[in-house]
Amino acid sequence: MSQSRVRGRGSVAQDTRERAPRAGGPRDGGSGGGGRRRTGKQGGKPGGGRRALRWSASVLALLILGTAGAGYLYYEHLNGNIRAGERSGSDDSRAQRTRPNADGQTPLNILLIGSDSRASAENVKLGGSKDTRGNPPLGDVQMLIHVSADRRSAAMVSIPRDTRVDIPECKDAKTGKVYPATNDIINTTLARGGAGCTLATWENLTGVYIDHWMTIDFSGVVRMADAIRGVDVCVKQNVWDRSTAAQHGGSGLKMTAGTHKVKGEQALQWLRTRHAWGSDVMRARAQHMYLNSMIRTLKGQNVFTDSGRLMDLAEAATKSLTVSNEIGSVKKLYDLGMELKAVPTDRITSVTMPNIEDPRNISHVLPAQGADKLWQMLREDVALDKNGKPAQKKVADAEPAKAPSAAPDRLGVQVQNGTRTDTLAPVSGRARAVASALGAKGYGQAQADSSAAPSAEETVVRYPSADLEGDAQAVAKALGIPAKQVERSTDVSGVTVVVGADWRTGDTYPKKAAPKAGDLPTGTDAINGSDDKSCMDVYAPYRW
Repeated sequence: MSQSRVRGRGSVAQDTRERAPRAGGPRDGGSGGGGRRRTGKQGGKPGGGRRALRWSASVLALLILGTAGAGYLYYEHLNGNIRAGERSGSDDSRAQRTRPNADGQTPLNILLIGSDSRASAENVKLGGSKDTRGNPPLGDVQMLIHVSADRRSAAMVSIPRDTRVDIPECKDAKTGKVYPATNDIINTTLARGGAGCTLATWENLTGVYIDHWMTIDFSGVVRMADAIRGVDVCVKQNVWDRSTAAQHGGSGLKMTAGTHKVKGEQALQWLRTRHAWGSDVMRARAQHMYLNSMIRTLKGQNVFTDSGRLMDLAEAATKSLTVSNEIGSVKKLYDLGMELKAVPTDRITSVTMPNIEDPRNISHVLPAQGADKLWQMLREDVALDKNGKPAQKKVADAEPAKAPSAAPDRLGVQVQNGTRTDTLAPVSGRARAVASALGAKGYGQAQADSSAAPSAEETVVRYPSADLEGDAQAVAKALGIPAKQVERSTDVSGVTVVVGADWRTGDTYPKKAAPKAGDLPTGTDAINGSDDKSCMDVYAPYRW
């Protein structure tokens, strides 16, 4: 369950010797949300620009394992390169897997995290001041890769690093330290128990079940940038990202207008650049453009005939990654990469979470109202592009409803007013109104909860234990709330209706039209993976 859906309290394999797989055969513009020119300090630590390449390198590593993964000569050696950790750092996830389609397939969700860890001399050299070597790492670049259940489309969704969110209670699997739930910017999650906490926070925010995570640090970024041997990028004007009278710092990126092939340090500079693009949101756009170009580059190359390069790519990929335990071997990563390999580039869509300025801190942002629609599209596996062929969608039979444990007039039901959001004031009396509506339907013991209510974009019915699942389903049915909005939660002691911002008037829950393919909310700055014409617009002070 997401912050945008519910902000409640607290909302906060051993490898075997597998046989190596055999070698196989061989737009500028968007929907807005990025025009704000914020070039000041964006939160987190100074030197944040150097973190950007980690994001694309993680994706590159994943793609290489699918595109160039067959025929590894040093399979056990490569297995030894990979580091792994616990999938989740929290036991309080409300995200549920999407129901399988008629063919038994479910979507695949992978969280990619760029770490600014300076735990080694190499990372200190690449990442900035040695004074920060012992500081906890920040996850400054975070992106969710969503592959559809039928494996015919994919989405790449970024969240700005300075987005303020509810972070659930997290536990460090290595030390056992427990970090209490808090409200902070999302890049701090990596320091609160590792990547598992970042994953739990994403699930809390979006309601999307995430299967795996992958992280990469500074040295991994450089290693992967060299392995790819160049990616085409484009700028509309001459660009030089440097210190100015108004703004200190910069990546050092300097190039003339037009298309250039970047690799190594220059690729790092491209992905670090923020000031010359005008904002963190525009930096995300530059990263998406780089990534799309990288995918096209890999798809157009045949590395199977070059054993030396194949080994270089495999070595770089496995040395660069830390992954969740479920994918902690070459074979598993190879299988994962192969799932991504078949997605056509024109079915890949890169977007940024719609966001608004945080009224508490102008250097931070909050999810905009359209973010919840984006999360809904991911939860319901709706393609972000319109390039798929129209087809009747077969869905597996829904699970039958559970039998209620008590008659309606004997069931206690709490109703909470969650209509407050970051941009909307609460609707007075909504909990009482919905409790009254339940009473009229036979739930005589329904009552408004006068305690501090959570904030919710979407109305939900929550229950604490399996024996009350049928009762919660019956309450939802009585109010017209969809069954998918009934969830189990340890934050409640009985069946609880959280009235969200999507139900501000009336006694019956309003029916909502299902999102359609390609019907993205405003503010996502979407880019299609096949778009090879996009160029970055350079913020005027950084032109030369």
